[in-house]
Amino acid sequence: MTTTGKQLFTTLEADGTLTVAVEDVTFDAPTSNQVLVKMEAAPINPSDLAILVGGADLENAEYTPGKFVAKMPEGANAASKARHGMKLPAGNEGAGTVVEAGDSAAAQALIGQRVSCVPGNAYSQYCLADASMCLPLGDHSAEEGASAFVNPMTALGFVENAKADGQDAILHTVGASNLGQMLTRICKEDGLGLVNIVRKSEQVDLLKGIGATHVVNSSDDDFMDQLSGAIRDTGAFYGFDPVGGGKQVDMSFRAMERVAVEQMTEFSRYGSNQQKRMFIYGRLDTSPTVLTPSYGFGWTLSGWLLFPFLQSVGQETMGRMRQRVRDNLTTTFASNYKSRVSLEDMLKKEAVMDYRAMKTGEKYLVTPWA
Repeated sequence: MTTTGKQLFTTLEADGTLTVAVEDVTFDAPTSNQVLVKMEAAPINPSDLAILVGGADLENAEYTPGKFVAKMPEGANAASKARHGMKLPAGNEGAGTVVEAGDSAAAQALIGQRVSCVPGNAYSQYCLADASMCLPLGDHSAEEGASAFVNPMTALGFVENAKADGQDAILHTVGASNLGQMLTRICKEDGLGLVNIVRKSEQVDLLKGIGATHVVNSSDDDFMDQLSGAIRDTGAFYGFDPVGGGKQVDMSFRAMERVAVEQMTEFSRYGSNQQKRMFIYGRLDTSPTVLTPSYGFGWTLSGWLLFPFLQSVGQETMGRMRQRVRDNLTTTFASNYKSRVSLEDMLKKEAVMDYRAMKTGEKYLVTPWA
């Protein structure tokens, strides 16, 4: 049996024309280990924006009901050459109710259950998802479970990664984000030190209010002194950064090295041999990453992505992480939303310009049946 419904697609042509539109589509019946989920809620995460809108000129786009057409700047268009001419779905994760299932036992067991899933096309009224990647939500609402994968599993992944590398403290450069708040709660529960960097005094208050101990404000004149002091207190020579562009990673390395040099017992013209590591896990700033290597000779910068990490740790660890998320959906891993929009409303100029800004604490939730 086939099912019809609305789904969002994003298409970038070779000439730089980006079209994002809601269309009526037909969904195939699930087979084998697949389930068909009637989607009820899906968040707009920073990781969704690259494929959804990229670097397009949204201010001067042409907006019509259920659709907008924008131009992609030459540089961004060239960097996206691999997707030219492809009509792509969007929306990494969401939650809804399983209405149909393939013939595997795992899929059949989910019929009628509300689940969190990661279909990659969550901005849709229906989605086909793999049963093994669905998390039954029990009595939780779709809104409570909509963001049960990307941010919670990423925050837990940071902690798993740190523990595996023998670290007992983490530095996070966007502490007040939805993910950052989860990380604060996890580190408190697990007894890990955490250094949070924020940009505003109210964000300091926010994190202190949920139990953060070390929160430093990058807008303060004594920011580097604050950051060095927090690293000194915690031993956080291991950090994660979603900004990517600019000097945030550089400042983190410099503060780490300042503390490491203080702890040296002998002078070395090469600086410290303290191992310092930063991971970039996003590109909130698409400008180049600026480094001024003066951090001794023990520093490493690398990328971090959730799905390769989960593949590396295996099913048992991933299952344990997912169970922890479900058990604490409304506490440790709770998500808050600024606005709720339908598929059509998410393509209106006011909404697009707002969620594209990726402001801390202003996440959007898409409700496909609104």
